[in-house]
Amino acid sequence: MKTPRNFWLWAASLAVYAFLYIPLAVVVLFSFNDSALNAEWVGFTGKWYARLIHDPDMLQAAGNSLLIAVVSSSIATVLGTMAGIAMHRYRLRFLPFLAVTPVAMPEILLGVSLLLFFRQVLDLTLGFVSIIAAHITFSIGFVAIVIRARLAGMDESIFEAARDLGASPWETFRFVTFPLILPAVIAGFLMSLTLSIDDFVITFFTAGVGVATLPLQIYSMIKVAVTPEVNAVSTLLMALTLSMIFLASRFAPDVLKGKG
Repeated sequence: MKTPRNFWLWAASLAVYAFLYIPLAVVVLFSFNDSALNAEWVGFTGKWYARLIHDPDMLQAAGNSLLIAVVSSSIATVLGTMAGIAMHRYRLRFLPFLAVTPVAMPEILLGVSLLLFFRQVLDLTLGFVSIIAAHITFSIGFVAIVIRARLAGMDESIFEAARDLGASPWETFRFVTFPLILPAVIAGFLMSLTLSIDDFVITFFTAGVGVATLPLQIYSMIKVAVTPEVNAVSTLLMALTLSMIFLASRFAPDVLKGKG
């Protein structure tokens, strides 16, 4: 028999989940609405998805997002893996601070800081390079945290045994450490890929003129009205994000659940 305390706990939990997911469900539902006004449900259609395929601006924005995400995530995964190993091995207090600060910092503050750094310090023209550099900056910390958590759950005697058997530090990493942390490396890459594709705030400050990503393109479209086409591209972006998160959780379930 449920106590009143449990009842209110369940009620509060359901209310929070409803607040989070009902708007997402409405976006998905109205992406199939056969009405350009999008004010009320008229009928079912898939024409808004077909229209996206023939929209050159949307295809260009999608291509930009994928290119930026793949490049930045690949570099961030390499650097984040090195940072995670260093954090685990050397136990220096400033290393976690340096790696985690971009993760904990408010996005708008990080975006403004990177904008000022690129323009006033480096005198860099904003565009693909600035966006990729910005995405690498905030993705490294996520990869490092995942790698460190994976290493923290391993038995150190494995690495000591490899060294006792005559393996060099590089051989220990290549044949022992890397195969063991590979699931976490893949999970970190998928997480950074997801964050890069979804990012709006930091990209908004570092994009410059003439470079549009999917989130920026969606923002430019909703300035007029939230049309079914906006709902359709938002639904596709949502599906891609959830797929990446699912794959990351499959590669490193214990790490992403906090059981490092």
